[in-house]
Amino acid sequence: MTSTFDIADNAKHVKVAARQVAQLTTTVKNKLLLQMANAIEKDISNILAENNKDITAGRQRGLTEAMLDRLLLTPERVKDIAEAIREIIALHDPVGSIANMTLRPNGIQVGKMRIPLGVIAMIYEARPNVTAEAAALCIKSGNAVILRGGSEAIHSNLALANCLHRVLEDNDIDRNVISVIPDTRRVVIEQLLKQRESIDLVIPRGGEGLIRYVTENSQIPVIQHFKGVCHLFIDKYADLNKSIQILINGKTQKPSACNAFETLLVHQDIAAKFLPLAAKALAENNVKVHACPNSINYFAGAVLANDEDYHTEYLANEIAIKVVDSYDKAIDHINQYTSDHTEVIVSQDTSRCQAFIRQVNSSVVMTNASSRFSDGGQLGLGSEIGISTSKLHAYGPMGLAALTTEKYVVIGDGQIRE
Repeated sequence: MTSTFDIADNAKHVKVAARQVAQLTTTVKNKLLLQMANAIEKDISNILAENNKDITAGRQRGLTEAMLDRLLLTPERVKDIAEAIREIIALHDPVGSIANMTLRPNGIQVGKMRIPLGVIAMIYEARPNVTAEAAALCIKSGNAVILRGGSEAIHSNLALANCLHRVLEDNDIDRNVISVIPDTRRVVIEQLLKQRESIDLVIPRGGEGLIRYVTENSQIPVIQHFKGVCHLFIDKYADLNKSIQILINGKTQKPSACNAFETLLVHQDIAAKFLPLAAKALAENNVKVHACPNSINYFAGAVLANDEDYHTEYLANEIAIKVVDSYDKAIDHINQYTSDHTEVIVSQDTSRCQAFIRQVNSSVVMTNASSRFSDGGQLGLGSEIGISTSKLHAYGPMGLAALTTEKYVVIGDGQIRE
């Protein structure tokens, strides 16, 4: 069975368009982005109407509440998408910047200049905001992008894409700079992942199953982020009030987010004081608890945790809890079960916090702050295009700089090699 949408031909057109966007000045790119933000806000009624089609179909298909929440657009969320694009305008354009220019003994100068990657393919589920925000990040970083969203968000994605394409056409920019694939069948992904002569990088965003499928089948380099099993460790030197606030914010503000806490570790020396407070706060927020034998008696209705619970990304109002004998045991647990996303320690002991930062090598490591700050916007990157939990090229939330690479620049004055 072949797709009516010719992926190979489309990818070739996008590669050609990438040459045009790579040459755009910062001023022109920012002008395009501002017009795109305005176009999205102007078309809000149509975008919401198309999103409602996706929500209705999603409920009929039995999508989880977590998935429906990622899919849902409201007037506020559409305005947030537009505002996220405007925030990208304000960010420094990395393209063309030259760093580490050094003078060699023979008089030549050697440095490295940031350049676009070329063509980026985004394969994602639900979140229609990815359509606009990924496109904006790619334009600002001088890249063309192929967007392949899931069937559950097809109406929303196409509605947003129409806004972006109108702006490109109004400015005589090749619309293939932003390509949205209208065919949502799995065979399309299979074909897309073979276009290594046209596509430079693949970024999947969605559930673990999608990301593993893309990683295992791609002939193109892939940015990987399988899941977010984020840990919160309450050290014996922790401030109890800070601990509860960080726990509840990190777990319940947006449980469906990949930067929400999934496991709570508590030092045994503070457990008797902290766990009753945690039990009360989690109960008030309707959080289901999977507790270890040393903590289960503090939580009404808790179930006994097993090893699988500590591997689980719940994406819901659920959490696994374990009392650990020591700081070292907490580190051991994190290093064993980490997904390399985000880990947090709460402690008033500065040396303990510094040790935690050195010993835990997840892509984001925090002290005394909610894991919900593990986000491109919150970290000052603007809208992130994804999160990398593999250490090559980029690690952690990926902003504009992560969508570029470096080339060597050599400036001479007639030198020849002896």
